Amino acid sequence: MSNLKGKVAVVTGASKGIGAAIAKSLAAEGASVVVNYASSKEGAEKVVSEISAAKGKAITLHADVAKEADVRRLFEETIKAFGRVDILVNNAGIYRFHALHEISEDEFHRLFNTNVLGTLLATKEAAKYLGEGASIINISSIASDKGLATTTVYSATKGAVDSLTRTLANELAPKKIRVNAIRPGGVLTEGMHSAGFSGGEFEEYMIKDTPLGRLGRPDDIARVAVFLASDQSQWLTGQYLDASGGAR
Repeated sequence: MSNLKGKVAVVTGASKGIGAAIAKSLAAEGASVVVNYASSKEGAEKVVSEISAAKGKAITLHADVAKEADVRRLFEETIKAFGRVDILVNNAGIYRFHALHEISEDEFHRLFNTNVLGTLLATKEAAKYLGEGASIINISSIASDKGLATTTVYSATKGAVDSLTRTLANELAPKKIRVNAIRPGGVLTEGMHSAGFSGGEFEEYMIKDTPLGRLGRPDDIARVAVFLASDQSQWLTGQYLDASGGAR
């Protein structure tokens, strides 16, 4: 079992779904966790409550990762609360699927600002505090190279995250900071329900496309994040791990 006792983790976009599962799993392994949220304070507080009930340590911190001042404050408050940062999970992200003729300039910038700029800003700020052995985990997607119709902008953001992962792994390697990405396939989350993707043809397609025969669960991704956060993965950097049940 991985042991993260004494470590401090910042998980962006952790009020629900994959981010919430990762925050709870890191806390279960002994890490003190910052549960970041942009809009759902209630969701973030619920995650912290569950961590506390399991005798873990966690706090909520509000920040829009697409805003540099917010990101700066996020890490300043983390240092005030816990004194250090060892793990960053760049999970905050949004997805919208549109046919080519429906894509707008505003929607393009909204997705890129959160999914790509947010990842870059959080990594830039975290690097000021991360020490030797630290781990940065980016949440990407197999959509980055799957080429599904109507996912043009979303897939492009995740392709950019893949590129950032490999480049930043090389740049931060002299500091012994590791940077890796998890690329989930279809995962059954609140976001998938609210977007109307569950229970219909799209879900049937994803299950049929997954060799293990089901959609992923947030805990499936969280287990991989715990591994990448731990010393058990200390020889991995610049890698993309497809956590997709075999879907490609």
